[in-house]
Amino acid sequence: MTTMQKLYLVVPLAPLAGAILSGLFGWVIGRRGAHLVTILGMIVCTAVSGVVFNDVLNGNLYNGPVYTWLSSGNANFEIGFLIDRLSATMMLVVSFVSLMVHVYTIGYMADDPGYQRFFSYISLFTFSMLMLVMSNNFLQLFFGWEAVGLVSYLLIGFWYTRPTAIYANLKAFLVNRVGDFGFLLGIGLVLTYFGTLDYASVFANARTLAGNTIEIFPGAVWSLMSVICILLFIGAMGKSAQFPLHVWLPDSMEGPTPISALIHAATMVTAGIFMVARMSPLFELSETALSVVIVIGAITTFFMALVAIVQNDIKRVVAYSTLSQLGYMTVALGASAYAAGMFHLVTHAFFKAVLFLGAGSVIIALHHEQDMRRMGGLRKYMPITYATMMVAALASAGIPGLSGFFSKESIIDAARVSTIPGSGFAYFCVAATVFVTALYTFRLMFMTFHGPERFREPAGADAHAGHGVHASAGHDVHDHHEPHESPAVVTIPLIALAIPSIAAGWVIGPVLYGGYFGNSIVVAPAHDVLGALGREFHGVLGMMAHAPLTLPFWLAMAGIATAVYLYLMRPDLPAAIRRKAGFLYTVLERKYGFDELYSWLFAGGARAVGNGLWKGGDVGVIDGLVNGSARTIGWLASVMRLFQSGYIYHYAFTMIIGVLVLLTLMVLRQ
Repeated sequence: MTTMQKLYLVVPLAPLAGAILSGLFGWVIGRRGAHLVTILGMIVCTAVSGVVFNDVLNGNLYNGPVYTWLSSGNANFEIGFLIDRLSATMMLVVSFVSLMVHVYTIGYMADDPGYQRFFSYISLFTFSMLMLVMSNNFLQLFFGWEAVGLVSYLLIGFWYTRPTAIYANLKAFLVNRVGDFGFLLGIGLVLTYFGTLDYASVFANARTLAGNTIEIFPGAVWSLMSVICILLFIGAMGKSAQFPLHVWLPDSMEGPTPISALIHAATMVTAGIFMVARMSPLFELSETALSVVIVIGAITTFFMALVAIVQNDIKRVVAYSTLSQLGYMTVALGASAYAAGMFHLVTHAFFKAVLFLGAGSVIIALHHEQDMRRMGGLRKYMPITYATMMVAALASAGIPGLSGFFSKESIIDAARVSTIPGSGFAYFCVAATVFVTALYTFRLMFMTFHGPERFREPAGADAHAGHGVHASAGHDVHDHHEPHESPAVVTIPLIALAIPSIAAGWVIGPVLYGGYFGNSIVVAPAHDVLGALGREFHGVLGMMAHAPLTLPFWLAMAGIATAVYLYLMRPDLPAAIRRKAGFLYTVLERKYGFDELYSWLFAGGARAVGNGLWKGGDVGVIDGLVNGSARTIGWLASVMRLFQSGYIYHYAFTMIIGVLVLLTLMVLRQ
């Protein structure tokens, strides 16, 4: 094993070691020891990821097994690593964002009794995500896929004494099982038709099986590649919270803010985006699958952004923003602009982590208040939090010069020039969402940091309704104190993440148009939208100078201006608009009714089936047979008891009756 191969092992094993030490021996090493070992593991992981990233940039790629887990016939089930520019980029982003979250957690979870357990969980979560992105085969991919799902269940329900947290983690777990079922079926088809789970072998033989068909139902003939890709994408719909499997992600806000940032910025929800990019050699062989991807992404982008406008919980606004931004990435994948989708994944990881961690900083300052209606005027109390969140808000809105502008603009342009069926609808959705994104993002900023100081007002009966304020963590939500800036362990990660939120987009040229991802992403010549856009690209400064001539720029400006007017100049108008909107507002507030629909259809359907099996099967059939036989025997016994009374005349009467019956039978026979 070479030195670099040993370093590949260090990347996932360093956070795993920290997780084991903190989880199993946290009672020995204490709170300080728990965060020291996990943060040390993440520092090693991040540093080694940087070394690996630099080595990959120098042209040194790796694809090989670590060990064989199982052999069955000609199929080998292995643990192995594929280290190329796609995986190396993800390794660096995941490890860096996770390191910042680990540091931030020291301040945010300082008073929590589950301190050691939380550090163990987030390190284990990072290990799982790294195993997923470094895998060179479907078996290891599925292991990492399920591991991040399991640890997210533990983290979302971290405050397990709260019923809302338990409901949220069960919801996330069950919804992901729906997606994972499709994902597993897709992997099963890969093994059946390709005879291997190794990426390289599958991709090399994909074109030879591109013409194969499969009958899902008798007489219904489908392209094999379309079925495989759609099934794999169903898995991505669950992990990356795409419509209609998006319902779990907003409820995941019941977990502590650090894990909200980790799940939403760089790990679990980006797993589906990474997987589809990794599977580009397969998806490029099915225009049907690409069409499904781009339409699902477009629906998620626009309609989830609309819901963010009516949310009052600061974390839920950012959560619906994540849903919308994931839709952008999915649209890029469907348009075959995989590099643009991955580019937005990276830029989004930084500015979304800032928004989540900044929201957590505000929550700390306001004694764990999450309702934006009870905030306001915090700018002068929390200048660092305000400045870093403003940078992230501008990046999220797509303002020229910041990272989000370059990646979002590229996705919108890719949807515009794409010829994939559904691309026209996708272009409308991603363009319209620019306005909505700017509106809800600056609504959050203005309600939180500007205007009157509403946090001094007595808590109303409805102020906290439905907003996961974790009173179980020992905080009295009605107990206010003077807000102040968060400690350095909170603000330093904010500053560290705000810097790439500004600068990460400046490398757009080589990443999107310079073949940065090399052979790790495959695009068919007919789908090469980035190639067409590259001929119009004139550098970062040229792109920024051209921005005022484009529709997205003015939509972003209009969104910010609308937020200024509604929440700074005329703060009385939103309530009036809400009353006038009526049914439309109710639809958005109820999130299109998906929670109620799924509760009625699936939970209610399961209860109806259970009641039917109980009353019809258990009570009606099984208990009927058992109790019926007992009643029959009891009735026969009661009848027989009449003839066993102990009186002689009863016995004589019985004998006479018997003789009469016998004589009657004899006469009838003759």
